[in-house]
Amino acid sequence: MSNNGDLNFNDLVSKYYQPLYRFAYSLARNAEEAADLTQQTFLIWAKKGSMLKDKTKVKSWLFTTLYREFLGLRRKSSRFPHINAEAIEHELPSISPNVASKLDSKRALEALNEIDETFRAPLVLFYMKDLAYKEIAEILDIPIGTVMSRLSRGKAQLKKILSKTKSPIT
Repeated sequence: MSNNGDLNFNDLVSKYYQPLYRFAYSLARNAEEAADLTQQTFLIWAKKGSMLKDKTKVKSWLFTTLYREFLGLRRKSSRFPHINAEAIEHELPSISPNVASKLDSKRALEALNEIDETFRAPLVLFYMKDLAYKEIAEILDIPIGTVMSRLSRGKAQLKKILSKTKSPIT
């Protein structure tokens, strides 16, 4: 695998693997599919990354590529049923009492997964990946106004989901 100008492939993998994987997982909600999407993104980079003229756009390019690969997989897999994550829930570790402080963030992530995919991707990119509206617009290939609208609607959905789950403390 060749270097892309001054962009070393190993350095890119080290820097962007985890953020790309987390984004893929937030979209796919499946660890294996997220890993496949992330690896496929780097494979595409290895093949086509040298064509990127503006080296400052690497992050956007990688996230855009991953998102497009995800959409491609969804189109292909829409003909076939997929395994629900709850089917393997019994294999997950149990939560110990000392992680109670993390439950709110866990519930927020669960609620995020309940949001329609159209709104979830911009929310994840904005709040979890700290991307600007312009970068999100480039990654999702939509206008900035649409990004702002989807963020607003996504936040409203998230708020509605979270308000349903609140229970009084007894």
